[in-house]
Amino acid sequence: MVFKGSAVALVTPFDENGKVNFDKIKELVEYHIENGTDAIVACGTTGEASTMNDEEHLAAIKAIIDAVDKRIPVIAGTGGNDTAHSVYMSQEAEKFGADALLVITPYYNKANKSGLRKHFVTIANSVNIPIILYNVPSRTKVNIPPALVADLARNVKNIVGLKEACGDLAQVAEVCRLVPDDFAVYSGNDDSILPLLSLGGSGVISVLANICPKETHDLVAKFFEGDIEGSRKLQLGMKPLIDALFIEVNPVPVKTAMNLLGFNVGDLRLPLAEMEDKNLEILKQELENWGLKIQEATC
Repeated sequence: MVFKGSAVALVTPFDENGKVNFDKIKELVEYHIENGTDAIVACGTTGEASTMNDEEHLAAIKAIIDAVDKRIPVIAGTGGNDTAHSVYMSQEAEKFGADALLVITPYYNKANKSGLRKHFVTIANSVNIPIILYNVPSRTKVNIPPALVADLARNVKNIVGLKEACGDLAQVAEVCRLVPDDFAVYSGNDDSILPLLSLGGSGVISVLANICPKETHDLVAKFFEGDIEGSRKLQLGMKPLIDALFIEVNPVPVKTAMNLLGFNVGDLRLPLAEMEDKNLEILKQELENWGLKIQEATC
């Protein structure tokens, strides 16, 4: 298992010129380690990886690996819809010292079942480090069937986990039923961490953890410690804030929230842009309701 607990899907900070802010990466890494985050996902969807060229994508991954310095696992986002390119990115991340890879389903070209299997197997066979599959059909329009997850889990030695963001608890239950006991299933949806844990999940890869790292860690830790009520209170208590963080497409609200809270992580990259005013007001209100202090009038 790569990790057990809460992994942050880290935002990528940009400077005033729109370049990757490597000093800010170091600050964010220290913030997460100090607040109990169990692992860091570098350059995933929340990290705006799809807007980066290879050079800066790999540089950001390396910067996070170097800043963490083996204190917690770093999982590099290296998936895409071009298998050969994903192989290249995965091999480079492995050279830098990534502890594992997060590999999303191919988007847009929408692989058929045999192609989907070959895609994951080809990437897995190209590296020696663990791979966590990422299923998020709302973005990719491709769903990994539970039977295929189980097939890959049983027959590809370094495919060791799944970030499941299908939003269907019945599908999650079927995945958990079919996979080996040592295969890790992580929630990809912050609003249903506890339900997934109750089905046998190992934790969460979280957007929420960018602004609430300790609470997200504690939600998972309390469950595994047997404090189900404490975990439940955190899950339900944070639900309005979670809803606000997804009121527009991720990572628009969470990066906006971080700027409002004084993290100064820079602008979003096009085609993502600023929030609608009415949604921004809702986000501000929920940040304040949770006791987070807004330091900037605007993002």
